[in-house]
Amino acid sequence: MNANLYEVLRSHFAMAMDRQFLAPPGGPAVTYREIDERSARIAHVLRENDVATGDRVIVQVDKSVDAVGLYLACLRIGAIYIPLNPAYVDEEVQFFIDDAEPALVVRSDGRSSLHVQGLSSTELEQAADAAPPLNRVETRLADDLAAILYTSGTTGRSKGAMLTHANLTTNALTLHAIWRFEPGDVLLHVLPIFHVHGLFVALHTAMLNASTVIFLPSFDPTLVLESLPEATVMMGVPTHYVRLLDTPEFTSETCTNMRLFTSGSAPMTELVHEQFTARTGHVILERYGMSEAGMITSNPYEGERVPGTVGFALPAVDVRVRREDGELCASNETGAVEMTGPNQFAGYWRLEDRTRDALTADGWLITGDIGRLDAERRLTLEGRASDMIISGGLNVYPKEIEQVINTCDGVVESAVVGVPHPDFGEAVVAIVVGDIDSSALDAALSEALARFKHPKAVHLVDALPRNAMGKVQKSVLRQQFADTIS
Repeated sequence: MNANLYEVLRSHFAMAMDRQFLAPPGGPAVTYREIDERSARIAHVLRENDVATGDRVIVQVDKSVDAVGLYLACLRIGAIYIPLNPAYVDEEVQFFIDDAEPALVVRSDGRSSLHVQGLSSTELEQAADAAPPLNRVETRLADDLAAILYTSGTTGRSKGAMLTHANLTTNALTLHAIWRFEPGDVLLHVLPIFHVHGLFVALHTAMLNASTVIFLPSFDPTLVLESLPEATVMMGVPTHYVRLLDTPEFTSETCTNMRLFTSGSAPMTELVHEQFTARTGHVILERYGMSEAGMITSNPYEGERVPGTVGFALPAVDVRVRREDGELCASNETGAVEMTGPNQFAGYWRLEDRTRDALTADGWLITGDIGRLDAERRLTLEGRASDMIISGGLNVYPKEIEQVINTCDGVVESAVVGVPHPDFGEAVVAIVVGDIDSSALDAALSEALARFKHPKAVHLVDALPRNAMGKVQKSVLRQQFADTIS
């Protein structure tokens, strides 16, 4: 049996080849038959450029139909797909080239090939136009690599998370089932496609369902408002929903045909959940994942979606929370989140020591997140282990402070970080978007939290720094406010 992910995807859309697949604004749209043929032509171009099965292909291109075709072409021939953020500069890309040793690099027009075998996006397009289709789908085993996703590297050297065909297939099939994809679903796609969320979660589930995808180049409130009446599913990050709520034209009537909004890649505040439900009548389904495992947990499609939580472990996935002494945490006790399941990655590319460090003695993945499981085993995240603040020898979890600050009038959002302190080692500092009354904040904190958790300083800013997936860059905030406590 061929475990190639492309074979799995094609088996699901094969009966709908003439259905519209990717529909960019302004067109032209492409059908499933056309993307199948386009990926076969690009596969021929890859072979002509000496890309063999098992070779790596680095891709740094803008979101487009041909970018999707290139990804599918890599799957077809059994090459290992390595997407990179288009925002990376040459020096950053050179690191990935040196590390992955790709057979081919494809970059957007105007970028150099960095002295390796390379094609620009236009050269690839022109070559594919002239190439005959390579219709063969290479036979792959379940444990063969399909992709390498490099972590952001905010805490050190970027690591390449190796994902197999089975990792991606099992995760996609599970999400397609638990989110109840149905005939006629139309996905509104507003995410980048160099990341788990936009590439694997959104496109894989759509293809398994033979759904039409409204394929926006990026998140634009005007385009989203125009597209929502034609869609039934939208996958976004919290910032997207905040921006929609800031748009008066976004109403319940806009969402008449919608059945599911999901959110991930960054935490969503309970206030945004509540405001979104009040405005639209929909409850956003929040879920949790990471590059090393795809999706790990999800709030239920049917049943209570609890704001501030990320739901239950996916079918065939197990999640546990452990204390520093290695014992399992009791219900609602905070500790280190670990997982295991068929979506668990195959390790870090050429980093056996880092792979060992990422796994427990019994083989579970140490996610690096801090959280707690309630009596029903619903997971609530408290933050990254690297974000935990140790002040005066006591552990402080930023999220519980942020939750209190976010309830105060005038606060749009907040981030809490630790900065150097001469006596306590680290001091708690809050960075707030919006406005806040200091006496009201003191009252709220005093009622909810022990004194040692209270911020030593509060800074007002216009916006929090975020990466391409909407995650707050706390490392940037730690550097920016490092010298504010003496």
